[in-house]
Amino acid sequence: MSALTIVAAQVNPLVGDIDGNTELVLKASREAISQYNADIVLFPELTLTGYPPEDLLLRESIGHRVDRALKTLCEQNLSCAIVVGYPKKSLAGLLNMAGVIHNGKLICEYAKQCLPNYQVFDEKRYFVEGREYATFELNSVKVGLSICEDIWDGEPIKQAKAANVDVLLNLNASPFHKDKQLEREQLVSERAKYVGAPIVYVNQYGGQDELVFDGGTHVADAEGSIIARAPRFESALLALDLSTSDRTITVHSGSQSAPVQSGLATIYDALVLGVKDYVNKNGFQGVVLGLSGGIDSALTLAIAVDALGAERVEAVMMPFRYTSELSKNDAEDEAKRLGVKYRSLSIEPMYEAFMDTLAESFVGKGIDITEQNIQSRSRGVLLMALSNKFGYLVLTTGNKSEMAVGYATIYGDMAGGLDVLKDVPKTMVFELSKYRNTISPVIPESVITRPPSAELAPDQKDEDSLPPYEILDAILEMYIEQDMSAHQIVEHGYEEEVVRRVLRLVDINEYKRRQAPIGIRISRRAFGRDRRYPITNGWKIGD
Repeated sequence: MSALTIVAAQVNPLVGDIDGNTELVLKASREAISQYNADIVLFPELTLTGYPPEDLLLRESIGHRVDRALKTLCEQNLSCAIVVGYPKKSLAGLLNMAGVIHNGKLICEYAKQCLPNYQVFDEKRYFVEGREYATFELNSVKVGLSICEDIWDGEPIKQAKAANVDVLLNLNASPFHKDKQLEREQLVSERAKYVGAPIVYVNQYGGQDELVFDGGTHVADAEGSIIARAPRFESALLALDLSTSDRTITVHSGSQSAPVQSGLATIYDALVLGVKDYVNKNGFQGVVLGLSGGIDSALTLAIAVDALGAERVEAVMMPFRYTSELSKNDAEDEAKRLGVKYRSLSIEPMYEAFMDTLAESFVGKGIDITEQNIQSRSRGVLLMALSNKFGYLVLTTGNKSEMAVGYATIYGDMAGGLDVLKDVPKTMVFELSKYRNTISPVIPESVITRPPSAELAPDQKDEDSLPPYEILDAILEMYIEQDMSAHQIVEHGYEEEVVRRVLRLVDINEYKRRQAPIGIRISRRAFGRDRRYPITNGWKIGD
């Protein structure tokens, strides 16, 4: 017979909504009691504020609001123990805390000892390190606490082992990137074997600006076997029964373990959740995007519909004299397949008006990229007008390959509020499009198979200006995600002239990316809060 039933609550808090998040904790706790007769309900890191709260942590009133939330949780006097994350002021500074509420009282607190300060994390900006380990007992079970990075660092794990805990609870706010779940499970498995006790790893899910939290809540037994997983990208309660006689942990009879997802499926689901939560949490009525007949806008449209429903998505074809009939037909076909509102607005009159106005200023100057950019900026004006009039968020459609080398028009196709594919390389755009068509055939085959083109000039092809995407994306991954030098990339078999040209394009287009909309992070190194380079600098490309 089990000594303890632990329910890991995979929830989606809203950053800054402390009252709403408190209600979220109470609702999940009551469900865990009702469905599983839970003894402990475990919530993610900083659940009461949401993660990451960033400079909201500097607001003087945050302490009062958190205290009020903790008082509310205590006053409910639920029959289970609630383990929840929140910030707390101390004489040393602000602590990233996990608290245990039981029988109407806050009976235990543990402050996070290891503060990550890499990739998207900057916790040392806000928090000071905890200094002491903490455990609590319930039903004669000794329960250890840890918070996210603590489990990656060796010291708090040594403390848990020395404390001889029967089970270790780990509260997380771990954002998604491809292959992240495998890394988590391998680590938790190793730590459980070392401690000699089960580890319950709970993670939040949901979109928060460019970050997506996939959940990925899971449990390792004392031998290191992953015995249960919650479904990813959705709300879940994972219930477990722990026996203290031999520290055996099993999935509760009323709960279920989810299967492992494939790579492309998780990336696609992350993009869908990122769009859904960004639009809904920020109160937009829906989204509008330019549908060009190309693969980037086609994939973006499919993601938007899967996130919001067809009734909240509008697609706009904005043809010009260089737009092919195939592009027009494909765009209309995509819109019909997905059931979205569709309109076609020619930019020809706007373009001619701009050129007439600029004619005197341009005397003696030949046609160049300026005229192409005017086309793109005309489209941006139309989309932003529709956005203003109907309360829709403009989705931009640039992919990571284009954003890396500046193959985009500032104030043109970069105009908007969210770039769905900003962290998706072009080669992966093709893979994700093919994957989406395995669910239902919403992207015409001609869109996937024909050569990519911006159609800003006669017979234009992307590869007229850029290396083939297979080569470009490989170079970009080594430079952006792995921080390799030009010399190191050349040693991997790429032509030096091509490498130096690509790296130069990346470096000189930082100013564009700073003014671009945020995008959903799916890689280890995304543009934005993840990769921060100075716009003005004298760095030379080399070894």
